[in-house]
Amino acid sequence: MPVSPIKMADAIRVLSMDAVHKAKSGHQGMPMGMADVATVLWSKFLKFDAAKPDWADRDRFVLSAGHGSMLIYSLLHLTGFKAMTMKEIENFRQWGSLTPGHPEVHHTPGVETTTGPLGQGLATAVGMAMAEAHLASRFGSDIVDHRTWVIAGDGCLMEGVSHEAISIAGRLKLSKLTVLFDDNNTTIDGVATISETGDQVMRFKAAGWAVKVVDGHDHGKIAAALRWATKQDRPTMIACKTLISKGAGPKEGDPHSHGYTLFDNEIAASRVAMGWDAAPFTVPDDIAKAWKSVGRRGAKVRKTWEAALNASAKAGEFKRAMSGALPDGAFSAVNAHIEAMAASKPANATRVHSGAALDHLIPSIPEMIGGSADLTGSNNTFVKGMTAFDTPDYAGRYVHYGVREFGMAAAMNGMALHGGVIPYSGTFLAFADYSRAAIRLGALMQAKVIHVMTHDSIGLGEDGPTHQPVEQVASLRAIPNLLVFRPCDAVEAAECWKIALEQTSTPSVMALSRQKTPGVRASGAENLSAKGAYELLAAEGGEAAVTLFATGTEVALAVAARDILQGQGKPTRVVSVPCWELFEQQPAAYRQAVIGKAARRVAVEAGIRQGWDRFIGEDGGFVGMTGFGASAPFERLYKEFGITAEAVAAAAA
Repeated sequence: MPVSPIKMADAIRVLSMDAVHKAKSGHQGMPMGMADVATVLWSKFLKFDAAKPDWADRDRFVLSAGHGSMLIYSLLHLTGFKAMTMKEIENFRQWGSLTPGHPEVHHTPGVETTTGPLGQGLATAVGMAMAEAHLASRFGSDIVDHRTWVIAGDGCLMEGVSHEAISIAGRLKLSKLTVLFDDNNTTIDGVATISETGDQVMRFKAAGWAVKVVDGHDHGKIAAALRWATKQDRPTMIACKTLISKGAGPKEGDPHSHGYTLFDNEIAASRVAMGWDAAPFTVPDDIAKAWKSVGRRGAKVRKTWEAALNASAKAGEFKRAMSGALPDGAFSAVNAHIEAMAASKPANATRVHSGAALDHLIPSIPEMIGGSADLTGSNNTFVKGMTAFDTPDYAGRYVHYGVREFGMAAAMNGMALHGGVIPYSGTFLAFADYSRAAIRLGALMQAKVIHVMTHDSIGLGEDGPTHQPVEQVASLRAIPNLLVFRPCDAVEAAECWKIALEQTSTPSVMALSRQKTPGVRASGAENLSAKGAYELLAAEGGEAAVTLFATGTEVALAVAARDILQGQGKPTRVVSVPCWELFEQQPAAYRQAVIGKAARRVAVEAGIRQGWDRFIGEDGGFVGMTGFGASAPFERLYKEFGITAEAVAAAAA
């Protein structure tokens, strides 16, 4: 006799109860409530093969409500993902397990993105759907044809990033994206309505989504709704009316069971109510076999796809793109550009130099997809000849994200995690604070994303202190596994782009100026920026008495200050520091040589001092900002705030 789908869902419920109970930590409420929806999705609609978790044309499943991690861990175990053994389920939330408190990509096979910060899973999924649409246009639907499914809860939809994400998806008509809303009216503090009066269904509808409401415990109606979703020409949201902790006896439907660990007697009562008499962490053979069959269901589809791919003339290029490898000759044009810039040393804003580097990179690297948060002309992220990524043809390589910095950054994470594209986009550096949570999560997930952030100091001038970043560079440098570049001229700007594009597991930030700055590099034969810091100018007339450290537009100030100091008979060297993180990765001997032994060290950067003591020591001189900026032309601002060559020379006294 076939196993009842209800019993298959009960297996998720029981495993979730058992794991949370043993760990004495976690959330069984959401997995129990969404077990029916997940069972229908995974058993009838989700395209995957448990034997090959990284199959390129698999559907992507995103558990945006990542606190309910036992839902995905149960599904991975039940469907036969080799790594997800019952021992891993038993070790839920324990050291070294594949079942951490929230799902983590690259840690647990079958997990597509790290979730937990609510709303970001949904926003990341939008990027995955964007990547799928673009790659389908590039390679054809016979090679790329899959969907992205999201489970999101009340908390996900309360977070502001969800508004940005659903607006982007609705505008772009990403029809292969479906959000399954766990509509249980529950948050940690109680019923969701104590803090929410909005109509989520109408909100999605207003954003251009197709919407439907369904009983989240009726398998037939769930299946009909999912089938409907696959036929729409817009993204779809299905509000699944569920009871939190479904099956948990007196705790069923109780909002306080969100993060509540059931007691022994409550688990016993729940097992009786479900007719489940197997021991803890045991799944009856018939139910286990039914689930394993689900895990094998996609094998034939996957093998057929692999055969079609291998027979395609586009196979080699598709595999290269999905592997993350850059095309042959990716840097040929930009290398010639670097040589030309070193010879001419043009004076310009580093945002302009960045745009010039992109002029030579975009035609050579088809995976690059750019964009901006409504600041294209300011960020210099658009290259002539690019077309918009938009419905109905998603072949374009430029995304108009609108004024949605957080949603943009999160979507880029999803694009990078999907594979086959290298996303970059721009905004002002001061607005890194809007997108910071996604930048941090991207660093945690090792997502290859490039954030172009212009107007990088008080040098942006008249827009004033609201737009003038003084602490943002330091705060971004504090994020682990993030490369923060602040190039000083055309050569360094192009070098930094090359470095960012060569990364395989690290996102990057390009901090770029609005105002012009002189060219200082006279040679581009070696990518000196790759070492993070290097001696730009040596001392003349003896052993260095002073070392000046600088980044970005302030490197030119350091060069001018060196001229003053050399004229005073003080041998002075200048060190350019385009990337602290890369410098810290260099051998100790190199770092010591670059820092040098000069008795006086001074750093100049039009931001706060935080972090610079590693170069200059606690007694070193610093020329920069100690507060916010002001509104005035940049020349006046630098003078009023004392960021001048004369001030740098004086600090070296």
